[in-house]
Amino acid sequence: MSDYVSLLGVKGGPAIRPESNMPTSTLVHLDGKNILIDAGLGASKSICDQGVPLTEIDAIFITHLHSDHYLELGPLLHTAWTAGRTQPIQIYGPSRLTHYWTYFLRSLEDDIRLRIEDEGRTDIAQLFAFEALADNQQMTWHDITIQVMRNSHPPIEDSFALRFEGTDNVIVLSGDTAYMAEMAPFAAKADLLIHEVMLLEGVDAIMKRQPNADERLRHHLLRSHCLAEDVGRIATEAQVKRLALNHFVPDGFAAFTKEHWTKAIRTTWDGELLIGYDGMTIHL
Repeated sequence: MSDYVSLLGVKGGPAIRPESNMPTSTLVHLDGKNILIDAGLGASKSICDQGVPLTEIDAIFITHLHSDHYLELGPLLHTAWTAGRTQPIQIYGPSRLTHYWTYFLRSLEDDIRLRIEDEGRTDIAQLFAFEALADNQQMTWHDITIQVMRNSHPPIEDSFALRFEGTDNVIVLSGDTAYMAEMAPFAAKADLLIHEVMLLEGVDAIMKRQPNADERLRHHLLRSHCLAEDVGRIATEAQVKRLALNHFVPDGFAAFTKEHWTKAIRTTWDGELLIGYDGMTIHL
């Protein structure tokens, strides 16, 4: 099958509502390999909805430790295990991701012990290997070159953008990040740039909708995410072939339509634009 990307969840933030998309997860099928980037709530079902068994995920990357990006990692791995996974999966992410995995296993130790003893399953603790990501890291994995760059998502320090260079296509994912000039050279000439996006006028709407929000939330959004106009500027400077938007801030607000996102992006980008939605598949 040719290369493609499936946007499994495109919502920014962990809260879901009847009208919202699901939190962030992306499936990259590159050079015959299935790579999952982030595992927000709903990722397991969304992968299966794309016709990909959980037993056929080849690697997982977690960009940073906000819950909307790794909340479902443990359940996904456990479900792959119960579905018959016997081959190891390499998981890359911030170093503290192993802390999450240790305590996830502990929370399900009764179930895991019973399934090993009663059903003869392999030891799940030995099935998944974790490796910490680092700024400016480059690796070769199954002939795919992967580059890692620390992005700007305060107060989290270990938050990363990813570049995947396959035989025929280059795919770049910004991760959650404020505007940074370094993103354009990192994404240079990519066949597809998947970038998070925020509308400035949407910040006020979020604040009004959250009864328990205070000014710290506004401060976080404004210093940690990228305005649509800046996303378009990055795509233009990088000379990418296509730009896809994900991790929408805000998401699930009837007042903000596809036209709002398009209008903001078009002030700085006139190339091919894809307004992401849950389940969107982009063929390369």
